[in-house]
Amino acid sequence: MEKILLPAVVSLSVFFCSMRGVSASPRPRRIFVLATGGTIAGEAASPSEIIDYRAGVLGVDALLDAAPEICNFAEARGEQLCNIDSKDMTDEIWRRLALRVNELLASDEADGIVIAHGTDTMEETALFLSLTVESEKPVVLTGAMRPATAENADGPRNLLDAVRVAASQEAEGKGVLVVMDGVIHDARDVEKTHTTSVAAFASREAGPLGRVGENGVIFDRVTSRNGRLKFSAGAPLPRVDVLYGCEGDDGALARASLQVGAKGIVYAGLGNGSIPAPVEKILARAADEGVIVVRASRVSGGAVVSSGSTKFLDSGSLNPQKARVLLRLALTKTNDAEEIRQMFRDY
Repeated sequence: MEKILLPAVVSLSVFFCSMRGVSASPRPRRIFVLATGGTIAGEAASPSEIIDYRAGVLGVDALLDAAPEICNFAEARGEQLCNIDSKDMTDEIWRRLALRVNELLASDEADGIVIAHGTDTMEETALFLSLTVESEKPVVLTGAMRPATAENADGPRNLLDAVRVAASQEAEGKGVLVVMDGVIHDARDVEKTHTTSVAAFASREAGPLGRVGENGVIFDRVTSRNGRLKFSAGAPLPRVDVLYGCEGDDGALARASLQVGAKGIVYAGLGNGSIPAPVEKILARAADEGVIVVRASRVSGGAVVSSGSTKFLDSGSLNPQKARVLLRLALTKTNDAEEIRQMFRDY
């Protein structure tokens, strides 16, 4: 069962250290580390165990203590928003997280935010935040592929790298970022591409934004899409289902989704978003009745381009799970298919 800390009892700690290497003038950058659980806070029975462990066990203080070099780059404060395995992420936590990020960044308390997050749904949370965070200050998500108790845990280094990026003035205005294994990714493009490797994240179509290393935080490119779309962080999210296309799909799952009241459907189609004929008929009728249907693809590379049908929207280069995030937020503003189609084009 997920462990959620209500806002009234959110834990806040200051990461005290000697501030070695941080100049007294100008003042050190103030970075809030919001912890949500995940493998980075995971615990296993032995240091050699990296698969069988409990995610979301350790608190934010333990995460910061494991990365003492953070003191060389920023004044860090830790706050425990929740402590869950990210497979159990919920709309409620998303809303609370976005609202808290906006609250902190609107004040003088934080120059940037780092979010310690599980890797299973990190790319979806990153996209949600990129569409709901209002500030130009850096917001960086990071996590780990190995539990904190592993002898070769990757969490401390990832957390340090994320703080370095969040403390970098070059990160301002670049939207929500994901930092894993020394690589900086844009929230829109990043995907989890491996089940167990520490190099589990990639931006396959656009490529990464930059990297973190001995020479500092280096950005190799920028994206022009950040900031085009913004949605309210607190709006209730309507039901949108992702259906996975496969040989022999007779439409049973599509019918079930519609019966439980889905306001939108993302179909992870075959090839260029192809939908089997029985399913296409069901979804076409649903679109005529006001359900927004988005064609995505189960293929890992390339973008879904228009089939010529005006009934369905195209996901472009967004994978199915990210198309779902955008569609849910779009539906909080409008049910008009053409307006939402333009949102997908803009983003």
